[in-house]
Amino acid sequence: MKEVDLSGAVWRKSSRSSGNGACVEVAFLADGQVAVRDSKQLGKGPVLIFTPGEWDAFLGGAADGEFERP
Repeated sequence: MKEVDLSGAVWRKSSRSSGNGACVEVAFLADGQVAVRDSKQLGKGPVLIFTPGEWDAFLGGAADGEFERP
């Protein structure tokens, strides 16, 4: 697995975040990839890396209601 340099990543949370520290943070990387992490880990936990296509598919699924509760 290729290591991704996150040293210049700018992390952001949803504007709907409640501020209680239980958030998902996203960083758009220079090479087009998207990094996602859990803010509770204070930058020390795992980071998921998605290609632009994977991220677009996720956003499309969310917009289409694919992840709604049954």
